[in-house]
Amino acid sequence: MEIEYSKHWLVKHPKKKKDITNDAIEFAIKNSKELRDRHWKDIFNAISRIPPSRRILKVVYKKLEAKVFITSRFV
Repeated sequence: MEIEYSKHWLVKHPKKKKDITNDAIEFAIKNSKELRDRHWKDIFNAISRIPPSRRILKVVYKKLEAKVFITSRFV
């Protein structure tokens, strides 16, 4: 899975949450149901607990042809 990030994500989130890696984001997307966002029809939310810390990770993403476009993430 190829991950592409929005400008918003690249500017704000890597400075705040350095312990969240691409592997954790992929894990959350693969192990969560496809929950549609209530504001946009083409955006999905992935909510999952990330091992070993068991923290909850929420990823807001959009599926493109062969990519996943991350708009933002929350912990």
